[in-house]
Amino acid sequence: MNKTTKTTTKKTTTKKVAITKKILFVASEAQPFCATGGLADVCGSLPKEIKKEDPSIDIRTIIPLYSNIPNCFRKDFKFLGHIYVTLSWRKEYCGVFEYDHEGIKYYFVDNEKYFKRENGEYGYFDDAERFAFFSKSVIDVLPIIDFMPDIIHVNDWQAALIPTYLKVAGYPEEYQRIKTILNIHNIQYQGRYGSQILGDVLGIDEKYRSILDQDGDVNILKGAIVTADKVITVSPTYAEEIKTVEHSNGLSSIVNANAGKLIGILNGLDYDFYNPATDKVIYTNFDVDHMEGKKKNKELLQKEFGLEVNPDKPIIAFCSRINVLKGFDLVKSCIEKLVTELDIQVVGVGSGDREYVDFFTYLNNKYPKNVHVSLGFSLEIGKKIYSGADIYIMPSLTEPCGLSQLVASRYGVVPIVRETGGLKDTIKDFGCLGGGNGYTFTNPVVGDLEYSIRRAVADYRDPKGWAEKVRTVMTLDFSWNKTAKQYLEAYNNL
Repeated sequence: MNKTTKTTTKKTTTKKVAITKKILFVASEAQPFCATGGLADVCGSLPKEIKKEDPSIDIRTIIPLYSNIPNCFRKDFKFLGHIYVTLSWRKEYCGVFEYDHEGIKYYFVDNEKYFKRENGEYGYFDDAERFAFFSKSVIDVLPIIDFMPDIIHVNDWQAALIPTYLKVAGYPEEYQRIKTILNIHNIQYQGRYGSQILGDVLGIDEKYRSILDQDGDVNILKGAIVTADKVITVSPTYAEEIKTVEHSNGLSSIVNANAGKLIGILNGLDYDFYNPATDKVIYTNFDVDHMEGKKKNKELLQKEFGLEVNPDKPIIAFCSRINVLKGFDLVKSCIEKLVTELDIQVVGVGSGDREYVDFFTYLNNKYPKNVHVSLGFSLEIGKKIYSGADIYIMPSLTEPCGLSQLVASRYGVVPIVRETGGLKDTIKDFGCLGGGNGYTFTNPVVGDLEYSIRRAVADYRDPKGWAEKVRTVMTLDFSWNKTAKQYLEAYNNL
């Protein structure tokens, strides 16, 4: 009798294990802790949206500990420890605090010499030294925060020395494996200083001068474009525009030489922070299906600003820096005429160049029932303006992305924009094939802006048609949803 022996082959399966990526997000400002503009909106909302999209991502944010960060947050900060950071011949104290906010762990770099300033975050004679210290500190405190990231994601020139330091400052091999992403929010701001700061302030050896050199100066943003593994602009159109001499502020050749690692990802809007249905700052809440509150906001805005209370008068609005690049030479050339001819009201908030500040002061005084521009940055006033205005103007000469047109749309304010950067990517003219979500013009000339305003005001006089336009702009999705996916793809590609 033959015995048959069965041989059983055990099947083995390979279990796929997800690799949790560790991302350190670095910025000079972030909502709700400190803000001077759109950078803070992005840096306060993008990390939490990325985390929401992929909970396996361990993404954390680090910013300077400015003295103006509200005590309602500071009182709960946890002190982790301190080191001394070497910056050229200096050894500077660096404390680190930790705080959890909306699912994101935040770290705050403390040095009172650099960050305890009374007049805001920027604009000091030693900004190069302040943010060189911040950039060096971010790398040096990694052992204190017990976090070795796979990717360090830096924003604008104030954090842009990090990719360069990782390449040239002699860090151990473990640090050399860290990938870096540079986000350019506005290429106009580059951190450009005299050549003498290379060694004396930045502490970078002379042999690496070519990395940061631009026409004999040190250019911090240029260095990051060269040394970062990926460069991201805040809109696809802006990614193409900064390759040109017109839009690159002198860096077109550097951008083109590094075009292989350049992509454009459109900013999104924090739909929790900017939500007319729940916003506690505005007069009365409303949504697209309950617009009575919008009408009430307009009435209360007119009252607060001392304007004639009249629902039939369209309110033209802006919340912006007031300078040439934002198109205020065009506004200055036509707005007084339009106030008188079209019987419109103009409201705004912002600070900027003296020429325009004086102009709006003149309009405030001459037309108190029709014009009220608050001079100085105020998020609270801005939100009230969005809640009550009808038409929003953004005639920018250049606009990397722009958040104001997105906020305006969210609050039912129909935008007028010039077709540049992110404005071109987000707003399409009502007259285009398939319809649009605003009014657009191409050339930066006063006649085109004036024509667009007249066109919008004429449409406003048709209540039924205007209500449809308002509904259109309010129902478009400008949230971070799609954008977060694109950033995750960028992380995965590294």
